[in-house]
Amino acid sequence: MDLHQNDILTKVSRFNLIRNGRMIYIDIHQKIQGKLADDFIAVPNLVNIVAKPEHQGAGKNEQEAMQDCLKKIKGLNIENLFPETMPQPLSPKEN
Repeated sequence: MDLHQNDILTKVSRFNLIRNGRMIYIDIHQKIQGKLADDFIAVPNLVNIVAKPEHQGAGKNEQEAMQDCLKKIKGLNIENLFPETMPQPLSPKEN
């Protein structure tokens, strides 16, 4: 494939997890090119917010990655999976 040396390319399968009436996605990334923790990575997300690395799963196949992820997030509230973000200050208006 004609990619940059440090590019990572993955094929993604998406799952939905509904917990306590709230839904998140868990994307399973299959490594095509590049360096990842393993051949498959399971990443909980809210489309534009990715879970902290300690809540992501890894494995040699899709099922292993999902099981690893689900084990890591078992018993956690959805809001505890994601990094806390500080609001960005507004930039001053240019005159």
